[in-house]
Amino acid sequence: MDLAERLRSSSRRTKDDALEVLEGRSPRRGPARFLPFLGPAFIAAIAYIDPGNFATNLQGGSAFGYALLWVVAGASLTAAVMQYLAAKLGLASGRNLAELCREHYGPKTIAILWVSMEVVAAATDVAEFVGASIAFHILLAVSLPVGGALTAITVVLVLTLERHGFRPLEAVMAAVVSLVTLAYLVEIPLGGPHWSHVARGLFLPSLPHGALYLAVGIVGATVMPHVIFLHSALTQDRLPVRDARTKRRILRFETLDIGIAMAVATLTNLAMLIMAAATFHHDGIVNVAGLNQAYRTLVPLLGTGAALLYALALLASGVASSTVGTVAGQVIMQGFLGRRFPLWLRRGLTMIPAFLVIASGFSPTAVLVLTQVIISFGLPLALLPLARFTSDRKLMGSLRNRRTTVVVAYGLAWAITGLNVVLILQTLGIKI
Repeated sequence: MDLAERLRSSSRRTKDDALEVLEGRSPRRGPARFLPFLGPAFIAAIAYIDPGNFATNLQGGSAFGYALLWVVAGASLTAAVMQYLAAKLGLASGRNLAELCREHYGPKTIAILWVSMEVVAAATDVAEFVGASIAFHILLAVSLPVGGALTAITVVLVLTLERHGFRPLEAVMAAVVSLVTLAYLVEIPLGGPHWSHVARGLFLPSLPHGALYLAVGIVGATVMPHVIFLHSALTQDRLPVRDARTKRRILRFETLDIGIAMAVATLTNLAMLIMAAATFHHDGIVNVAGLNQAYRTLVPLLGTGAALLYALALLASGVASSTVGTVAGQVIMQGFLGRRFPLWLRRGLTMIPAFLVIASGFSPTAVLVLTQVIISFGLPLALLPLARFTSDRKLMGSLRNRRTTVVVAYGLAWAITGLNVVLILQTLGIKI
């Protein structure tokens, strides 16, 4: 049994607890009844607070103040919708998105989708490794290549948790999400944000000149295609149920899981940008160049403790999201190709581009933002098949999308496509 299968295969105790709740035999009362169903969304949510988010939110806040908060909020809502559809797809069909693409598309389409998702996975992994390497560089004063090596070792150690079942890894991911969120919630009051400006940036959409590139990066950093594939895999065959009524009940629990995890991730991303805007967007400290420069600047502004929290949050985010990226990459490769690959091979292949970037001497934060833009370009190739399959009656049965959901799903996918096209046209010097 490979890592992805272990993660979606509940332990005997968790299965029994969940079935007791579904059958009305559980002694659990109140919120405790939901616990056996929680977890998959927290694994996916790690991708929404990875180093790519740190980079895009830092640069967005420092360069444009609070103006891009609405982009963060909109991207987070889009991510929540897509995670709901992904969870529903795995639950209703018993297959994940990559497997369904292989079953329903022709060889050329499969090749295009697979290669595109591998490029997205590589870009994601570069961001996660670079972010964790920067954190080790900050905390231990080691070089970035050494930080990359420490990241690789740490990720391998975290992945060994899967030998003990999926619950320990889910618990670690939930703890990481909580740590990163707590770090930023503690730092916000220290930065002294202007709350009237926060409200304006959140509820009055605007796109300052030159902000489109970062806006696309924020979307890519938030609506991550690889975790859409992963979430659909985590819910397939998680519990041994076949009847539609029970699946609908499980979906309600999964929706709660998604709601909690995405609410925490959304608050964290908003807090990142708010802190960057409050701390850096004023005379003398505008457009902070990189994550390590932000750390050095935070020390005199907010104190050593706040700066240390920032570095620890970046490290936790990088290591955890790289672990999740490994699992997602395995799901994508095996789903599209229909073949099993050793985890060490998958991990080794995805490390190579990250180490090359680290050794190249490019600006780490510029690389992080670029990777998120690349990810945004790959999003429609995940979102459009997801919308199609979740609207298919044969696959989904009574869980297929309602008409409003179909409109929303396709609308969001095409809106992101349009945003990417506008950025390409602007880059080519074509005014719109």
